[in-house]
Amino acid sequence: MTGGDDSQREPLALRLLDSLTQGLNVAGSTLILALMVLVGIDVAGRNLFGAPVSGVPELVTLSIVAIVFLQIPAALRADRMTRSEALSDALARRAPRLGRAMLTLFDLIAIAVTWVIVQTTWPIFTRAWERAEFIGAVGDFTAPVWPVKLILVIGGTVLILQFAARIWRRYR
Repeated sequence: MTGGDDSQREPLALRLLDSLTQGLNVAGSTLILALMVLVGIDVAGRNLFGAPVSGVPELVTLSIVAIVFLQIPAALRADRMTRSEALSDALARRAPRLGRAMLTLFDLIAIAVTWVIVQTTWPIFTRAWERAEFIGAVGDFTAPVWPVKLILVIGGTVLILQFAARIWRRYR
């Protein structure tokens, strides 16, 4: 959030977007906590009872991608994305309009790249849903892959919206 009175003056759509973004971030943090507990139980099971929990490596593999796409919109909104700011800061000081234009160009390119990811993931999601695709070994452990594909589509879409919101906020 932009804080204080400033966030109250923003359009309802942006406030709802920020709430959705925060909800995804909380879901990602909850998934991290669940994975930590699961890995701890798996390690204890291996060492104490010689019986690991089935499917932990598969769940960790799926969850890493989900966590990234659940939390990246919040990282962008909070301006915590890793980037080099030397050029943009220098431009902002010497030529503020050019600096804003460069940041906007960066955001537009990011929207395009993220759109490609979302667009190419959608058919993968629908195929995984329709075919009930899974990860793991039948008889031991299986988990559907469609929830992660759906999270990628949702998180990517919210990321696109956050990039667009950054542009709006930059010029408002």
